[in-house]
Formats: sequence, structure tokens, C-alpha cells
Amino acid sequence: MQIRRVITGNGPDGKSRVLADGAAPRTTDFKSVPGFSPTLLWSTNGGAKVGRSGVDDVTPTATWTPGAGGTRLMIVTFPPDAVMMRADFDPAAFGAEFGGAMPGLAETFEMDSPGMHTTDSIDYDVVLDGEITLELDDGQEVLLKRSDVVVQHGNRHAWRNKSHAPAVMLFVLVGAERAA
Repeated sequence: MQIRRVITGNGPDGKSRVLADGAAPRTTDFKSVPGFSPTLLWSTNGGAKVGRSGVDDVTPTATWTPGAGGTRLMIVTFPPDAVMMRADFDPAAFGAEFGGAMPGLAETFEMDSPGMHTTDSIDYDVVLDGEITLELDDGQEVLLKRSDVVVQHGNRHAWRNKSHAPAVMLFVLVGAERAA
């Protein structure tokens, strides 16, 4: 999915201006799972400041999970789960592609429970298009539709697209310390 990213800030004269306008630089259209397309749009680390320019750390090696006080802004398109049920689906190829494209986040996924993961973050999750099911570790499922919002507190979960159409979600992860 091609996503336009417009970044604004203040110039040397203190007036607001467009600093960058173009395609988001960190989008991957997966080959192993056609229709799966994550985009990392912006990243901050703890102590972010506003000013003349932002810190644009969406380089290929930047982690998809924020440290305490950091943030990540991403949009993910989820194809129907049926795509991963195809006879020619190669889980090893998907795992390699996922790990290479989404470092930091890929390591949070559980090998013995596909899709289940936990991050040390407060997440604001917004369904932009389609519908998707949030699965929690007790087996509870919540069907979400366009404009529905989930606020997660570092809990174990998975996203399941049980429909026949793609689902598009916006995620804001705010890095937090895990409670003892």
C-alpha cells in the first residue's frame, strides 16, 4: 500500500512549513503473504522535542517497538486469514520476511501460538477500513469494524481477519515500563 507522509515543522524564521512530502519510506508489501503490508510512518524515542525538524528514525534497522517514552506510528493492511491457509503458504518464508521487515516487533510473536504477541507499550489501535477480530489470551474475541478503537495495556493478543476483504488499521504504540 502506498501511503503519503507529510511532515511539518518550523523553519529558521519560526514559521510553520512542510519539511517533507512523499511516500512513506518504510513500507513492505509481503511476497509470502500477499496483501500483508505494514508501514512504519514515524518513530520517536524518549525525550522527543518539537522544533525545526523532527527525528525521522524509520530507517531499515529501526525497531518497530518503542522503548519507554518512545512512540511508533504505523499503518498495517491485513489480508483475510484465508491467505495464510493456502496450500502453498510457507510459514518459514513468512517468518524470515517478517523478521527482516519488522525488527523488534517480530521478536514479540510466539512461535507456538501464531499471531499472539505482547509489547511493552500502551497501544491505540484504530480500524480505518474493513473488519478485524481482536483475540485475547483467554480466547475472548472482539469483532471490530471501521472507526472502532482499542486501547491496549501491554496485553497478549492477536489480530484475526476472518472476513473476505482486507482490513486496514492505524497503530500508535507508546513505550512503557511493565508493571512489577
